[in-house]
Amino acid sequence: MTPPAREENVRPYGDKKGDGAVQVSFTLPVAKSAAATEAAKRYVAKMGLREPYVTLAESIAPEFTYFIVYARATHDVDMAGIVAEEAPAAALGREEIDRELSRRFGRRIVVLGCALESDAHTVGLDAIFNMKGYAGDYGLERYGAIDARNLGAQVPVAEVVRLVRETRADAVLVSATVTQNEIHVRHLTDLVDMLEAEGLRDRVVLIAGGARVDHALAKELGYDAGFGPGTTASRVAAFLLEELSRRAATASPA
Repeated sequence: MTPPAREENVRPYGDKKGDGAVQVSFTLPVAKSAAATEAAKRYVAKMGLREPYVTLAESIAPEFTYFIVYARATHDVDMAGIVAEEAPAAALGREEIDRELSRRFGRRIVVLGCALESDAHTVGLDAIFNMKGYAGDYGLERYGAIDARNLGAQVPVAEVVRLVRETRADAVLVSATVTQNEIHVRHLTDLVDMLEAEGLRDRVVLIAGGARVDHALAKELGYDAGFGPGTTASRVAAFLLEELSRRAATASPA
């Protein structure tokens, strides 16, 4: 049987396929009024969206109004021209990963997790580490072959480096939430730079995750992998299994 043709050009879906329905939200520095609502509609129209409809206009300060606007896009995107890399991770379950880690390494691997410096957000980090896990997928603390240590929020970069050295950590998972002036990027690169300065970078697998972190950005910043929203602990653990195994094979004498 011939497989169905792949959809090349796509646009957003609302009530029916291809209707281009989208929702945008933003804040304008104006007081809530009929004129402010009209300004929001005109602003969305300048984005190239048709039939803008303001579904919410809410005052969030004396001179600021938050809007949610529905509209219709007229443009589409060609899926055939898109190439996006993801962190390689086999679809393995917790028990299989646990068995393989024990068989290949004969010890518990040490995995540290944290949010750096001023970053106080740990929801995603907790979902990966906490024994209860996320979406029915148990966290790293449930793995018998992993010594999972969640260091929490606002951990100084220098403290992470010290713990990498003292614990002989195999991996560090950094949760990075977007902050003003992209300071999260600076914190991420500071960790790489300090590990390199201490001669520890090649000894540890570095993984970044967060709402606006993807594999491409993580690699650009010097990390081994990046995982975005909705990532489960087993996917991270599967990546660690293969990356640590690859490094062990490379380090072994021929």
